[in-house]
Amino acid sequence: MAYKQPISVLVVIHTPDLQILLLERKGYADGWQSVTGSREGEELLPDTAHREVFEETGLDTNRYELADWHYSSDYEIYPVWRYRYAPGVTINTEHVFSLQVPFALDITLAADEHTRYRWVEWQVAAEMVFSPSNAEAIRTLAGQRSAPR
Repeated sequence: MAYKQPISVLVVIHTPDLQILLLERKGYADGWQSVTGSREGEELLPDTAHREVFEETGLDTNRYELADWHYSSDYEIYPVWRYRYAPGVTINTEHVFSLQVPFALDITLAADEHTRYRWVEWQVAAEMVFSPSNAEAIRTLAGQRSAPR
């Protein structure tokens, strides 16, 4: 079995008016999240973000504005998913990106990963996601958008 790397991306997909795309994890009812995924091989993190967005939504990030926040945080891997990582690995480093699309687009879900999707206001999205780092990223995005320029 090839183990996942404990290095991942989180990509918050949003519209200009901060509608946030949320995906429900397969096998985890109401387990809402943004696009996430582990780095493969030695790929660069922006490449991981591009690949994961395409795999999970069918969206081509080259058509939209993908932003690397140059920010990461460490979190404890949920015990239910630790079998995917090498023995003893319990911490993942997550790198944050955002992708602005022009409006709430129809997407193509990866059926092996997600069961449904929703576009919701950022405040609702921040409450719906199960991951604290995902909620923080959504709130940070909203704060950046409301800051004077």
